[in-house]
Amino acid sequence: MDWKFLQGLLSGVNKYSTAFGRIWLSVVFVFRVLVFVVAAERVWSDDQGHFDCNTRQPGCTNICYDYYFPVSPIRLWALQLIFVTCPSFMVVLHVAYREERERKYRVKHGENTRLYDNTGQKHGGLWWTYLMSLFIKTTFEVTFLYLLHYIYESFKLPRKVQCDVKPCPNMVDCYISRPTEKTIFTYFMVGASVICVVLNICEILYLIASRMVNLKHRGSVHTSSRRVRPDMDCDGCKSSLTS
Repeated sequence: MDWKFLQGLLSGVNKYSTAFGRIWLSVVFVFRVLVFVVAAERVWSDDQGHFDCNTRQPGCTNICYDYYFPVSPIRLWALQLIFVTCPSFMVVLHVAYREERERKYRVKHGENTRLYDNTGQKHGGLWWTYLMSLFIKTTFEVTFLYLLHYIYESFKLPRKVQCDVKPCPNMVDCYISRPTEKTIFTYFMVGASVICVVLNICEILYLIASRMVNLKHRGSVHTSSRRVRPDMDCDGCKSSLTS
């Protein structure tokens, strides 16, 4: 898989992100994509070839492997990385839409006119798009963590598994290659995913809090601009009484 292409696309998201979003992007590439490409793929590359069972029955080893590993963890992690990074493209597409509207507006009304003060500023529809992308990313992260725990019943890989699925003649013992090393990488990837979930939640809370503060500030400025001075109000009352 060409992870450089994915990195190039996500680099455009970085300039529109908050501080939490930039930390999230760093965690994804350093602790997830880089570890996945450099180490995790090699650790799990021999998972089926070194899955040994104490039987010579043809097809039993393959069936037992498929029974315990219906989806390879390395492929599940690859899907997880793709799904959790794709929602960020929503922000890039929305900014591109704004830039196109800005271009057409200037062509129609002149180069000195502006439709947006800053096409990448998170206000209006772009704020909602950014917030929605965070909710989608968090949902995907939690879903894949649940799937990983549900499929394998635990994040810790056992040294020995048993199965009696046909064509195995009876209860067969099978042994996983390098279970300790694979368990360590599993916990590492799960921990990195949990950190990303925490960062997404912090960014959601930060965006909502910032929006509430801005709305409160605008409301106070609008109220103060319409407020009438007390002395003028009293003069108005006196004039109404004398007329």
